[in-house]
Amino acid sequence: MSVYHDEVEIEDFEYDSDSEIYFYPCPCGDRFEITKEQLENGEEEATCPSCSLIVKVIYNKEEFMQSEEITYSSPNKKESLTT
Repeated sequence: MSVYHDEVEIEDFEYDSDSEIYFYPCPCGDRFEITKEQLENGEEEATCPSCSLIVKVIYNKEEFMQSEEITYSSPNKKESLTT
């Protein structure tokens, strides 16, 4: 179990679309970071690369879950199912 410095809503993070990383200021002067991929995998801890502090990211995990599309084909029609 981790001890969190704080709990921060994802809306309070800054997002860099080029690197797909969310950033939030750390008291040490650096920034906490968590990748979009980590959020898609259900992770919720943003770490600071310069110190030992960790924040818990509050977000709706369903919004970040990757959906996969499965296509079924039959002789007469094609159906698409998103899971």
